[in-house]
Amino acid sequence: MLEAYRKAAAERAALGIPALPLNAQQTADLVELLKNPPAGEGGFLVELLAHRVPPGVDDAAKVKASFLAAVAEGSASSPLISPEYATELLGTMLGGYNIHALIELLDNDKLAPIAAKGLKHTLLMFDSFHDVQEKAEKGNKYAQEVLQSWADAEWFTSRAKVPEKITVTVFKVDGETNTDDLSPAPDAWSRPDIPLHALAMLKNPRDGINPDKPGEVGPIKLLEELKAKGYPVAYVGDVVGTGSSRKSATNSVIWHTGEDIPFVPNKRFGGVCLGGKIAPIFFNTQEDSGALPIEVDVSALKMGDVVDILPYEGKIVKNGETVAEFNLKSQVLLDEVQAGGRINLIIGRGLTAKAREALKLPASTAFRLPQAPAESKAGFTLAQKMVGRACGLPEGQGVRPGTYCEPRMTTVGSQDTTGPMTRDELKDLACLGFSADMVMQSFCHTAAYPKPVDVKTHKELPAFISTRGGVSLRPGDGVIHSWLNRLLLPDTVGTGGDSHTRFPIGISFPAGSGLVAFAAATGVMPLDMPESVLVRFSGKLQPGVTLRDLVNAIPLYAIKQGLLTVAKAGKKTSSPAAFSKSKACLI
Repeated sequence: MLEAYRKAAAERAALGIPALPLNAQQTADLVELLKNPPAGEGGFLVELLAHRVPPGVDDAAKVKASFLAAVAEGSASSPLISPEYATELLGTMLGGYNIHALIELLDNDKLAPIAAKGLKHTLLMFDSFHDVQEKAEKGNKYAQEVLQSWADAEWFTSRAKVPEKITVTVFKVDGETNTDDLSPAPDAWSRPDIPLHALAMLKNPRDGINPDKPGEVGPIKLLEELKAKGYPVAYVGDVVGTGSSRKSATNSVIWHTGEDIPFVPNKRFGGVCLGGKIAPIFFNTQEDSGALPIEVDVSALKMGDVVDILPYEGKIVKNGETVAEFNLKSQVLLDEVQAGGRINLIIGRGLTAKAREALKLPASTAFRLPQAPAESKAGFTLAQKMVGRACGLPEGQGVRPGTYCEPRMTTVGSQDTTGPMTRDELKDLACLGFSADMVMQSFCHTAAYPKPVDVKTHKELPAFISTRGGVSLRPGDGVIHSWLNRLLLPDTVGTGGDSHTRFPIGISFPAGSGLVAFAAATGVMPLDMPESVLVRFSGKLQPGVTLRDLVNAIPLYAIKQGLLTVAKAGKKTSSPAAFSKSKACLI
């Protein structure tokens, strides 16, 4: 195993990327080597176990967690790993297969302090929260410490705050950056392999950008030259992230601009993205990954500039002079960066709230709260009412534009070119069962002409989805669009990967693979409610024409002909341009 691993690692090192994480069989072989280590290999073996095994509910994580639990409880041993270190490593695995062992170790006087330390910073507890609560109520002082730590949000307050000044080197891409520039469609097969896929970012030449190998490898040497200035590189563009909703585009950017996630192989978080305009879905995927996306005038920034970003003052300073000013989308963005990502923040806030409720404490004041929009006496559009119902609001109440909410997801769709990424995100979320009512995986993009990697996905991904309570189509069963169209109910809310969210009934919101996984796992989706447009028809229906016919005709006919009355912000207009540019349209 070691010989094969080193050979494969050397091949990837020649490309400038790290080795692949260990799979389950490699991890099992590693465990046997740790029990009886070859001479001179001890340090390397421990490094592999600690840093090269995926966390969460990956199959390799299950092997790792089982071995470490056995060492901690004394049923297995290794001359390289003490029970104390085994417990410490269990505490780095984020959640999933390590949780049961850590909770059991709270009863071990020798190892309980170490187990408690790991649990205090573990967010993916889900139903295991109640096991800790039960131990605390029975008098286990370490469980009590864990519960109090969660209530105090130590998982959050122990992390570094966003600094007053962030110094970066500018990587400037003029014009519009599409997600296909950052995550090219022909390289879709490599998207789950983040370091490898990131090599293709900006592989096609454009003004100011010279790829290392045009059409194959992007400007890696240029990025390395910029990093050599000693500061993190910030991605800067006039318009950034338009096009399809690809989390892989954000993954590529953050691979070049972010920092490693401790104990998680081949994934990074953080970084800064500055854009004159940042596409909403790309902005969201940046938030989810712990990056700091800022919409700001970037005309004064040039390739290679070293600038200071003052996030609290809303300024960008170059050579001592303020060259741009900005307002953050929300002050909550600072909490998202501190937490390591929006998803971490949402799950962590929920854990803190649950702990405070168990301890009969008032709501936490550790977090910034989203600002509610101004009060309005206007009525609600159907879109606002549907989201309101999904959020549990009283019948007829809606969610105003700009409001942060977490509507319940009835239908979640995943398609095959991003499905392996969604699978990996679900593993990282320690998801062993879906909470959304319907989670569906399709194979419509790769069915006709599958590559070898697609054949492997066709074989392995269905079982992953179905064992978690989802439905997996077969290659040839049809297109994800048509299936989701049949499934979503008229009064419910759903989401889907890529651009597959245009449901003709119900209401849907697009998402990258990270949010698709989050919606599937938790049954809710974070949403800043967009604006919606109220459309009223006048006159009489012609014989044989139904209301559904009119609804279906809107994009194709009514916009073109200008036969609409659009009510927006209290003003009426018949302009088809105003209608077509709106963020959402509900009848």
